[in-house]
Amino acid sequence: MKDEAPLISTPLAPIPSGGAARWLTARDGLKLRAALFPADDKPRGTVVLSPGRTEPIEKYFEVVGELQARGFCVVVHDWRGQGLSGRLIPEDRLKGHARGWRPFLDDYTEIIDAYEDEMPRPWIAVGHSMGGGLTMLALSEGEDRFDAAVLSAPMLGVNTGARKPAEVRITAAVMCLLGKSRGLPAPPTDPFSETFETNVLTHDQGRWRRNRQQIETCRDLALGGVTWGWIDFAMRLTGRIARSKAVDALSIPLTIVAAGDEKLVNNAGGKAVAERAPRGRYVEVAGAYHEVLMETNPLRAIFWAEFDAVADAVAPAD
Repeated sequence: MKDEAPLISTPLAPIPSGGAARWLTARDGLKLRAALFPADDKPRGTVVLSPGRTEPIEKYFEVVGELQARGFCVVVHDWRGQGLSGRLIPEDRLKGHARGWRPFLDDYTEIIDAYEDEMPRPWIAVGHSMGGGLTMLALSEGEDRFDAAVLSAPMLGVNTGARKPAEVRITAAVMCLLGKSRGLPAPPTDPFSETFETNVLTHDQGRWRRNRQQIETCRDLALGGVTWGWIDFAMRLTGRIARSKAVDALSIPLTIVAAGDEKLVNNAGGKAVAERAPRGRYVEVAGAYHEVLMETNPLRAIFWAEFDAVADAVAPAD
């Protein structure tokens, strides 16, 4: 189905030129939202942009505009369970839930298939955090239509704090087996009460305020803390990539741009993947919090320099 879906415009984040969203239907019937933004000029290719956990399409309007200015068509999507895509616990929209990694990859394929005829080649995959982890998983599971990938602080390792990863992995698996996958391992978080001073995502107050304005304008975009099911999914995803022999045979350029002052993912996982990939490159942005693309301009510029180097190699401008 190609029914038109909404895009939320705010004073600080207007809709990029030509953008249009549509509803798609996942294999299990869940409603998914995706959007296409055409290139401003003769297209160099297409970027498939996959946000991180909690992040709706709208959060990346600035990035979309920057990609359009570089000559790229852009496809952005809401992962299942967030944004305006169908929630997995609809009676409690703020719970960040998951039921394994396979449905996410099926959705990814469904979205690319739906837009394929409108996506000029070559294709570059860009993913942040959870979106970066899922993009890497898709590449390692046989998605071979991309010419390059640039990942921002990808979830290729989970920061489990004082607890050992094996302990967290086993606990989450047991909770799911006991039928408690929808339960929260920590007290619920309220995205509307978070403050800039306590955030660990960006040092840029203007971008933080812009993103906050979006969820206040459309509260259905907001998402809170994770369930045991989501933790189980994250641990299984990172473990599967770490064990995948396909990473060692990946033929396309892969650049991983990590945050130097990371609080949410484990940079060691991303570094290991970049070192294993034959054309891998690992760059750490000193002083950056997790959301490199939402950071201050000097820190974002490091990501864009890496992206431009890849883009110039696989999709040179005229």
